Amino acid sequence: MAEAFKNHGHTVIVEKGAGEGSAFSDDLYVKAGTKMVGTAKEVWGEADMIYKVKEPLEAEYSLIRENQILYTYLHLAPDRPQTDALVKAQCIGVAFETIKDKKGQLPCLKPMSQIAGRLSIQEGAKYLERPFGGMGVLLAGVPGVPHAEIVVLGAGIVGANAVKSAVGIGAHVTVVDINLDRLEYLEDIYGSKISTLYSTPENISEILPKADLVIGAVLIPGSSAPKLIRNHHLPTMKKGSVIVDVAIDQGGCSEASHVTYHDDPVYIKDGVVNYCVGNMPGAVANTATLALGNATLNYGLSIADLGVEAALKKDPGLLEGLNVYKGKITYQGVAQAHGLSYTPALDVLK
Repeated sequence: MAEAFKNHGHTVIVEKGAGEGSAFSDDLYVKAGTKMVGTAKEVWGEADMIYKVKEPLEAEYSLIRENQILYTYLHLAPDRPQTDALVKAQCIGVAFETIKDKKGQLPCLKPMSQIAGRLSIQEGAKYLERPFGGMGVLLAGVPGVPHAEIVVLGAGIVGANAVKSAVGIGAHVTVVDINLDRLEYLEDIYGSKISTLYSTPENISEILPKADLVIGAVLIPGSSAPKLIRNHHLPTMKKGSVIVDVAIDQGGCSEASHVTYHDDPVYIKDGVVNYCVGNMPGAVANTATLALGNATLNYGLSIADLGVEAALKKDPGLLEGLNVYKGKITYQGVAQAHGLSYTPALDVLK
């Protein structure tokens, strides 16, 4: 990615050590012709456009400059402090997670959703093990012993990839959604290997007590995730069962969810193990970096080559990614989540 921007005539500034967590050495960036600096503060101070993989950290809020372009995942709907900080900074925030392609899909969110969906089964399997607080269930079972029961809430990209991994490992899967077309699609692929269930409060209350592992995979783009798992559900679930709330980046689909981190990923509430890591793909950072670069590079080059306003006007799908613009909230789901004023993106570009 750095080399691509360099080849387009742009100066690329990289913090030393920035790629080490993804197994990309400083030498690779130097060979690509980038300018290496010692601290993140220097990057923020020099760059007109910040291209990163996650939202700004709280310590970085004061470094954001007026008119500076942030091109990254923002997930503003569940994050009032960050929303206020970006509005106050008068910056331009283009969020990966709300950019749309010509089919109306979310191309920059898709690879991370694919990774998170597949990883959710891997992590769920781990935390079902007894040493990690789980009930000690093997997802695939063995002859004479039942396979594990997995419930996947949501049949979108995350849910479909979770189902793919769960079926592959040999578990029994129930997929829950309000979109009958998606349920039909998955049933056509997997047939009797899965069960499908229309999402209602009654159906969710009935299925959760049977589950060994629950994957929260619901998404309303740019908005807070609906709370499908209520606090009163947890005492009805099996002790040592596991919830992997992939929707945590948008606030989580369980009332009991709060953000955790890779170094301390789970907590137990009412006997249920809750895994709520806010950046699940970070566990497989090399794969995630390559996949994210594939999805976001061309949009980033368009912003850099044309200028952000011209790029947004040229591509209606990229315009969907504009969440904040010089003190105004330009994505309706974010404004609604916080009860703040909303200005349509096209209006701010006139």
